Amino acid sequence: MIWKKAGLTAFMLLCAGLMILPFIWMFSTSLKSPLDVFQYPIRWIPDKFVWDHHIKVWTGEESFVLYYANSLKIALIAMAGATFLSAFAAYGFARTQFKGRELMFFIYLSMMMVPPQVLFVPKFIMFEWAGIYNTHWAIILPGLFTIFGVFMLRQFFMKIPMEISESAFIDGAGHFRIFFQLMLPLAKPALATLAIIDFSWHWNDYENALVFLIDPKLYTVPLGLKNFILEHSIDYNGMMAAATAGIIPMLIIFLLGQRFIIEGISSSAVKG
Repeated sequence: MIWKKAGLTAFMLLCAGLMILPFIWMFSTSLKSPLDVFQYPIRWIPDKFVWDHHIKVWTGEESFVLYYANSLKIALIAMAGATFLSAFAAYGFARTQFKGRELMFFIYLSMMMVPPQVLFVPKFIMFEWAGIYNTHWAIILPGLFTIFGVFMLRQFFMKIPMEISESAFIDGAGHFRIFFQLMLPLAKPALATLAIIDFSWHWNDYENALVFLIDPKLYTVPLGLKNFILEHSIDYNGMMAAATAGIIPMLIIFLLGQRFIIEGISSSAVKG
């Protein structure tokens, strides 16, 4: 039994090592000179550490400070709004009774099968009409609604015993009071999980930013990486340095909330 566990642990460590190998290469490349990028066999630890690429990312003509600020603005606002609105909708689908509830939820859930690329043209026309094209609101407002978030939180709310709500109703509480004072505190693991996942979605969103933002001052971190694609070459060292800086918020968010991810996903598992 001990050897079986040891073998499984070694296998998982090997898989984890293979998964982080590209990130190690990315950081290693950011510290190399341009001539050493495609050296074969790969030299994981360069002979001389070149920090100029990391310095250029933050102090160059097109500093990533602005891109960082834009990405944080979009990701944080969208994350907060999506988490609250998803919880509100999920409570309605899980704890209130009304005619056609299951059919409405099924239709709502079926929208997950629609590729987001199909909506680019309608959203472009709508944003032009509303006057928010080429603004951060063109990314933030659609990001406030997430079908996955409603589905996940609905499954969590359905696992909470109905007796809790019924007792609150007997004491004179209404749906709003039950939602804010009972459901939200109980749903902290699921809410934290959704917030972390939603933050990562918006932080790494490239397509929407590419389509709806044309002013370089509004660019996000993924769009900022395009600056390293030059006319006749690609600055791989600078790109890898910028990408290394770009994953720092994701690492911080994950380290702070990894236990909530595991607990929230297991608590929100689909009921059989």
